[in-house]
Amino acid sequence: MTDMTATAAAVRVEIDAGLVERTRPVLEALIRADVPTALMAKDPGMWGPSARPEAAGRLGWVDAAIPDPDLPGAVRALRERVTGLDRLVLVGIGGSSLAAEVVADAFGHELTVLDTTDCDQVAAVLRGPLDRTLVVVASKSGETVETRTVYEVLWGAMSRAHGAAAAAGHFVAVTDPGSVLARSAAERGFPAFVADPTVGGRFSALTAFGLVPAGLLGADVAALGQDTAQLARPLGRPGENPGLLLGAALGAAALDGRDKLYLRPAQGFAPLFGAWAEQLVAESTGKDGRGILPVVDAALPERPGSDTVTGLVAGSPASPAPDADIRTYGSLGSQFLLWEYATAVAGRVLGINPFDQPNVQEAKDKTQAILAGRGSGAGLSGPDVRTFTEGAVEVGIDELSDRTLSGAGTLRDIMNGLATLLGPDGYLAVTAYLNRYEDAEVAALRELLARRTGRAVTFGWGPRYLHSSGQYHKGGPQHGVFLMITGEVEDDIPVPGSAHTLATIQRAQARGDLEILRGRGRPVVRIHLKERREGIRWLLQALTASGTERAEASR
Repeated sequence: MTDMTATAAAVRVEIDAGLVERTRPVLEALIRADVPTALMAKDPGMWGPSARPEAAGRLGWVDAAIPDPDLPGAVRALRERVTGLDRLVLVGIGGSSLAAEVVADAFGHELTVLDTTDCDQVAAVLRGPLDRTLVVVASKSGETVETRTVYEVLWGAMSRAHGAAAAAGHFVAVTDPGSVLARSAAERGFPAFVADPTVGGRFSALTAFGLVPAGLLGADVAALGQDTAQLARPLGRPGENPGLLLGAALGAAALDGRDKLYLRPAQGFAPLFGAWAEQLVAESTGKDGRGILPVVDAALPERPGSDTVTGLVAGSPASPAPDADIRTYGSLGSQFLLWEYATAVAGRVLGINPFDQPNVQEAKDKTQAILAGRGSGAGLSGPDVRTFTEGAVEVGIDELSDRTLSGAGTLRDIMNGLATLLGPDGYLAVTAYLNRYEDAEVAALRELLARRTGRAVTFGWGPRYLHSSGQYHKGGPQHGVFLMITGEVEDDIPVPGSAHTLATIQRAQARGDLEILRGRGRPVVRIHLKERREGIRWLLQALTASGTERAEASR
């Protein structure tokens, strides 16, 4: 059996022979149902009656395939007015920041992203040259807790440094019309780029959310849209439709039990693309007990498991790339549109609504309940049945985990024993509420644990993952085992106008996620770093060092 391919407008999708038999009938069913025409016509009924109300207000991304011709010029004009502000800080989370970070990095521009409530990460920005800093605040509503609180912290710092009137010259907003953020920008006197309110955050890569921050850095954002308009036409046709083929393959594989998508950009393609695709796919499909789990920034497995699909994203077929079950080729802008379209199609194949995110809201509600009920006393322990401390690391084990790990009395035992908690279809999710720049070394746990367990291991920075894979964790197949890592805060940061500090909010977010997961009967091993750098060293040594080396390290 040969591969299946579809090519249009310099975009190509290739499906390996091993996936063809399952993909073909799904693709044919989509064509019989005239899905390409319905999707590009923005028919909200194609995901079923229950999804219609939500889908009706979330299909504006189809129009974004033909970019706003005035946006690049407006961004250039603003950039010319803010000369001298050469450090750009983006305050936003999930769909409000991921695409912009991908674009900026792909064009070689430095962008500092605050998609967190971590005090250390925010403090690093406050220590920087505020007089040379331009802050882009990106949020559809302006009410997302991470964005709202960090925005107020930075506004307060800038106002103290320069005065409120001058501070306005250091801020730009990207938001929906009439939002809380739009009103705040108007009241404080700084400009706002208004985006289409019918585009959901994770589908907003080709709107102002994805383009304004990178454009302010000097990236040629107009180039991103050069290919998307040409791709939009074939996406409405049944034949030679790369988006339809990709969506059919993703959905068909998941229905066949191959629901772990190892996705990696080829060498030379946008290195951060996987982080954007992770949110798009996981948050869109992970619900009703179904979904596709992206495993990004990891080596494609030499011997994929029976629950695995490998995917590769590249600029052109000539790009040097290892083999994979699914291969997509095209420019960065085209890949954004291709994967948005394919994810919407995969949602139909799986029988879910790809545009809602009920468990993201559940996590937000739990955080607010904890803050309202416990205030600054919100702790991290949760329903631990056993705790112990080793070096700079405190370990908390719940009742479900302790049934299997009852004999595990050391950090090394715990890390080695995580594999025993995994069922036949399980995956391990490492979630770290730390500084993703200065604590980046902790991400090495993913590869170490993948080698140790031989299973799919994901890694997410908290609280960012709550807006991404967090939806899959709670709404997707209940096969996850979780290693949650938090860290001690040295210098807390008060939030102007709030009774809470950043550390209080971050603790409440971690605690809320912990309670929701454990309430679903998912094993969660809690790790708290009493000193961050030293604690990370202990964690890594628990998976790499011999007993003698660890004994010496503990002296």
